[in-house]
Amino acid sequence: MRGGVTQDSVFRAARIPIANPLAEAFACLLLVPLLLSVAIWNGFPLIFYDTGAYILQGMGRVFVVERSPVYSLFLSYGGGATSLWFIATFQAFLTAFVIVETARCVAPKMGIGAFLFVALVLVIATGLPWYAGQIEPDCFTALTVLCTYMLAFHARDLGWPRASAIFVTAGFAAATHPSHILLIVGLVLIVALFKIISIARRGAAGLRLSSLVLPLMSAVLAVALTFAANYALTGKLFFNRAGGVFVFASMLQDGLVARLLNDTCPQSGYNLCVYKDQLPETAEQWLWFPDSPFVALGHFEGTASESQRIVDDILVRYPGAFLLSAATETMEQLVDFRTGDQIEPQEWLIHSSLAQFIPRQMRAYLNARQQVGGIQFRYVNDVHWPVAALGQIGALAALFMMIRRRRWNSAIFLGFAMVALFGNALICGTLSNPHDRYQSRLVWLPVFALALLGTEGRFSLREQLESGT
Repeated sequence: MRGGVTQDSVFRAARIPIANPLAEAFACLLLVPLLLSVAIWNGFPLIFYDTGAYILQGMGRVFVVERSPVYSLFLSYGGGATSLWFIATFQAFLTAFVIVETARCVAPKMGIGAFLFVALVLVIATGLPWYAGQIEPDCFTALTVLCTYMLAFHARDLGWPRASAIFVTAGFAAATHPSHILLIVGLVLIVALFKIISIARRGAAGLRLSSLVLPLMSAVLAVALTFAANYALTGKLFFNRAGGVFVFASMLQDGLVARLLNDTCPQSGYNLCVYKDQLPETAEQWLWFPDSPFVALGHFEGTASESQRIVDDILVRYPGAFLLSAATETMEQLVDFRTGDQIEPQEWLIHSSLAQFIPRQMRAYLNARQQVGGIQFRYVNDVHWPVAALGQIGALAALFMMIRRRRWNSAIFLGFAMVALFGNALICGTLSNPHDRYQSRLVWLPVFALALLGTEGRFSLREQLESGT
């Protein structure tokens, strides 16, 4: 009897909806260790090549022009010098909070048991935990998307305390990387377009000011945080000094820089004319190899002005070639999403920065599976890549189904996720060249969207009515 009562109690508890405050809190707390599972298995938070520069900038207060000042200062103020586990845990908590709040908005009747099953699928079958536990701002890409969606379409469902927390999270998440700011601005424009269509179809009553104002203000907050962080590090107000250099490097890899130099040198007077026959083949070689002309010309500071001039010149002279390369790279980025891009032993490059600022953590860092070469991604991607691919195909099919059935709330959620994936591919593929990690940090969103809508029975054959957003 006792066993039966206990089992029955467990089943009843599993059916408690995620909208219940106790279930909501329990889900957040349980999801944090799940999101940290990969880092715990590794023995240390995962490290990327850029991590050393973020640590140098944040903890050493040395301005690094190519790295986000907001994320760098987050490492410092978040206690990273004492333990990078503080950073990884906070990232996991924010990720858990946003995922739970999204579930409350999209599938409020979902039981806590079903939610935890969905969470396990995301942890096992997608790259989500590989980013939540990594000392890198990539985990915040998806949070930028989900927070913007909730502020735009579920502010009333959240209520002001949760909406305020999501607003702050959106602003911070977007500020942790310039590509996130471009992404949130693009998503705000999509929301604005939706509202214009809403007014045209249903009159002014169809427009909720908060649905546009809150996402817009979160984008403004992200920009303000970037200006403030740059000022804290340099004493000067500016947004970004490296954007033109990265775009230049992308154009160099596409062959557009060589075409311009061959067509205009020496009349154009570019300093790069001297090196027009010595240009590297790839953006990586241009930016990071010691024998690159980029080094001889003064790195980011020395080439920023000329890089922007060359970018502008290319856009004027060869707009068709640029659009073609942008389209090609966007399409390539859309299918490049394997987990584990450059998660490999990296102490040969960033050891000095880490040893200087986190000396007491070096033993754990050097003994981690990542640094001893103990992580193999072949088998990981035997699962992750097909799940992500099928998730995107399934989300597109479900989107058309929801539009045909006029289930607008579901269609908006699915459409927002897919637009975000395309926007991310456009931004990263065009401005920085395709890399697996750019898209893999985001491709769990369609899987998540399908899981939430599926548990709500949105894909059943029986027609359902939705009130619309």
